[in-house]
Amino acid sequence: MANDLLMDGQPTQAPRGKPQEASRIPQDHILGDFSADRRLLMLMAMAGVVGAAGAGAAWVLLRLIDLATNLFYFGRLSTAPAVIAQSVWGPFMPLVPVVGCLIIGLMARYGSEKIRGHGIPEAMEAILVGRSRIQPKVALLKPLSSAISIGSGGPFGAEGPIIMTGGAIGSLFAQFFHLTDAERKTLLVAGAAAGMSATFGTPVAAMLLAVELLLFEWKPRSFIPVAIAAAVAAACRPALLGAGPLFPLADSAALPATGLALCALLGVLAGLGSGLLTSLVYGFEDLFGRLPLHWMWWPMIGGVFIGLGGLIDPRALGVGYDNIAGLLHGQIPPASALTLVAVKAVIWSVALGSGTSGGVLAPLLMMGGALGALFGAVAPVGEAGEWALAGMAAMMGGTMRAPLTAMIFALELSHDVGALLPLAIACALSHGTTVLLLKRSILTEKVARRGHHIVREYAVDPFETMRVAQVMAQPVDTLPATMPLTDALAFFTGAEEAGQAPKARHRSYPVVDADGQVVGMASRTDALRWARDGQWGKDGGRGEGWTLGDQCAHGSVAVAYDDELVGRVADRMGATDHSRLPVLSRESGRLVGLVAQRDLLAVRHLSLRQEQRREALLSLPLGARRTS
Repeated sequence: MANDLLMDGQPTQAPRGKPQEASRIPQDHILGDFSADRRLLMLMAMAGVVGAAGAGAAWVLLRLIDLATNLFYFGRLSTAPAVIAQSVWGPFMPLVPVVGCLIIGLMARYGSEKIRGHGIPEAMEAILVGRSRIQPKVALLKPLSSAISIGSGGPFGAEGPIIMTGGAIGSLFAQFFHLTDAERKTLLVAGAAAGMSATFGTPVAAMLLAVELLLFEWKPRSFIPVAIAAAVAAACRPALLGAGPLFPLADSAALPATGLALCALLGVLAGLGSGLLTSLVYGFEDLFGRLPLHWMWWPMIGGVFIGLGGLIDPRALGVGYDNIAGLLHGQIPPASALTLVAVKAVIWSVALGSGTSGGVLAPLLMMGGALGALFGAVAPVGEAGEWALAGMAAMMGGTMRAPLTAMIFALELSHDVGALLPLAIACALSHGTTVLLLKRSILTEKVARRGHHIVREYAVDPFETMRVAQVMAQPVDTLPATMPLTDALAFFTGAEEAGQAPKARHRSYPVVDADGQVVGMASRTDALRWARDGQWGKDGGRGEGWTLGDQCAHGSVAVAYDDELVGRVADRMGATDHSRLPVLSRESGRLVGLVAQRDLLAVRHLSLRQEQRREALLSLPLGARRTS
């Protein structure tokens, strides 16, 4: 029996003369700007369901926080908003966070360790390495632990847990259907965006958060369902949580050029503050890691610091939306704002470093708002609220490395359209400062410490822009289909005799017939296998008339076309385990080149060289063009 022709020892995929790996339809007619297909319609419908569920989850979590606050500080069953500073426990108030954090440590130890932290890194990790699968118990324990943490005075926001909970709902919903990992990721992120949209009434910022932090791509197949989920959640918000912006402000007056320059300075200061906060959080985490105690007890120690901070300034406890509103309306004097930001920064950093459950967004808004209020107290132009708003957005954008999200988030929270340009300047400069100062953000550092690297930069893949004709080798050395198999063996093994073909220079060669059509590939691996097994020729014998063409007739051939994108060929090589493919002309079907794995690597190298090469393309008349 004749053996199938091998390529580096592996079978090819398509019958002779009928290559199935690449369509004969001209590539320019099937390539488009985007890769979305009709499954997008299904994901859009599913995202609407996830959006409504995410809004419901946000309502439940906020009610749980109010319930926990009433239980811990007033000893009553109620979901009405409560002010921690008015607690009935008096001097025993500092013990409340200790008790709450102890409960969280026990829940993490005996429930799920994934409830520790502020939620967004956990969502990132589930997307990157967990195939977007979140366990049901995490979906249940995360909001419960966060409610206990914040309700007992933890200096956190609800948005991180809500994002994690909404993402868990989207993931669980997706796991009931036959979906790809990418589709499951889309619904997970849709749930996360829905939770944020419903909580703050910021659907556009929720969409941008998904793009900048969670999707790790910019494609219609994922963005459109996420946008639908965020919009549905925002539509449900008035019935669940009330309508209108969370911190309404009047439109700011346009700042003069001096004021815009000061916005840039505020952005740099916020970037420095972002770097300091990130270093504090992970510095305290490292300190906790050196303690001779199980991590289950770390939150309780963090609770001690929370309680002590509450003694200094009770306003630093809890979510603190009232403090954010006070800063935006200029109701908190500079000295008081300084105390607030100092206490909040310390207890928040210690608590996060201890592994307590809670979010980062609201604390960043408060600390950034306090920084902006302090800056506005000495700025010669602008209102105090405008500077506080710019400080909030800049601190959030720098710390989370999400400047667009921060800018639009502040805009949607306040509806202060006049602040758009100052927000853009402050967020951009804050982002630039932290990017230059720190390798990773407060979110990605957590993921990196678990052994995973995240690249937050999106760029066009050179494999999706370059054609095979630009990288293939030509002309191509070939072997005739009429070559006797015995001569082919001598050719590849180097057993030359008088009158035989020269020794092989390559590991594999296309085999072509008299019409120039490719009928297969022959490699040195094939020849060694033939010599080892002695199984060529008819019925396993060594027929004198048996040729390469006869051998290929029962095999298969994988090919590429000259107008294909390099990325498609790379995918085909990976799927079939081929390292070389013959390249055919789309029009004539004849062999025009050969593409190998090293040619694909050259594409990557060329792209890198173009990015790193510095060249002055224009010069003064007396100058000369320089390249480095």
